Amino acid sequence: MSQAISRHVFEQRPHAEGYGYDLWLIGVAGILVGMGLVMVASSSIPIAHKNGYVDLYYFWRQLAALLLGVGIGAIVLQVPLAMFEKISTLLLFLGVASLAIILLPGVGREVNGSIRWFQIGPISVQASEPVKLAIIVYISSYLVRHQAQVQSEFIGFIKPVGVLTIIAGLLLLEPDFGAAVVIFATTLGMLFLGRVPLLRFAAWGMVALAILTSLAMLAPYRLQRLMTFLDPWSDPYDTGFQLTQALIAFGRGEWFGVGLGNSVQKLFYLPEVHTDFLFAVIGEELGMVGTITVIGLFLFLIWRIFFIGSLAQRAGQHFAAYLSYGIGLLIGIEAFINIGVNMGLLPTKGLTLPLMSYGSNSMLIICIMLAMVLRVAKESRAASGRGRPAYD
Repeated sequence: MSQAISRHVFEQRPHAEGYGYDLWLIGVAGILVGMGLVMVASSSIPIAHKNGYVDLYYFWRQLAALLLGVGIGAIVLQVPLAMFEKISTLLLFLGVASLAIILLPGVGREVNGSIRWFQIGPISVQASEPVKLAIIVYISSYLVRHQAQVQSEFIGFIKPVGVLTIIAGLLLLEPDFGAAVVIFATTLGMLFLGRVPLLRFAAWGMVALAILTSLAMLAPYRLQRLMTFLDPWSDPYDTGFQLTQALIAFGRGEWFGVGLGNSVQKLFYLPEVHTDFLFAVIGEELGMVGTITVIGLFLFLIWRIFFIGSLAQRAGQHFAAYLSYGIGLLIGIEAFINIGVNMGLLPTKGLTLPLMSYGSNSMLIICIMLAMVLRVAKESRAASGRGRPAYD
């Protein structure tokens, strides 16, 4: 009887321990979100006060976006990945259509010279955010359906690049150069992981880099940003203002920061302080220790997503593996660019820090992406027969 009881407990154990969901991923994402909410509250109070809102206006909006994202993510978590694979082309079509529709007169909403949003009732939707998810799902499906062609024939590589070129072209018409770069880099990274021949990949990678560089230099404001990045102190009160103020923030923070809520740069010295330049406020208030902690958390998050992708690949779940890799690449690239911009390592570009910066659309899509990765972990462990919790 004791053996029968032990066998029954062992068989039920996988269902009692997290149901296969990755607790490490949930934990590190939760820490980043928690830190982000605290820093958004700290950095946005002066802006909210100036605009006539309550002091925690942006904090409550970010929290609402998070709760909505978690709610939608919980629903996505129940959807089999095979369903997303089946509708991958439809998702791509809807994403491309939204990018095209937003450019129609009277449809898109212009903010700071860019037409990136359209209004659905009281909600503003940034069209490029859903497209990021749609392209990852589509490329993941494409790599599974045309794996042999991708690895052996030129046409297998050029098809997704053609789709990517259309999307990038629509993004540049908004203009949204940052989103185009992120989607381009993510897709090329997924194709590389799909075992595109190295020579072919390198050649097209150089072509893509040349095109993006040319586009950056042809637009006067982009060329100005590039020149400012090289020497921000040559014009610290005009074109180099954002970067110099960000560097001052890091300098003031030193090792341990000036203390939470004590930032001076957020008092209208540093523009876009709760969105694009939140990391600079982290450097000022929490110091080098705080910035290294955030970087370490992002590195762990990305490693964990790739680890889950490798589990899927070993279990023969190739669509799930590519989906996880694509999401890891996108989050990693966005975090790298945002942190690089804040620290003066990259030209100024309007990208938020995933999970941390203020941005309802970004938060919502990232929550959905992480829910998909959790679903990958669950299905991979079920397929491999391991059934053990993520922390094993």
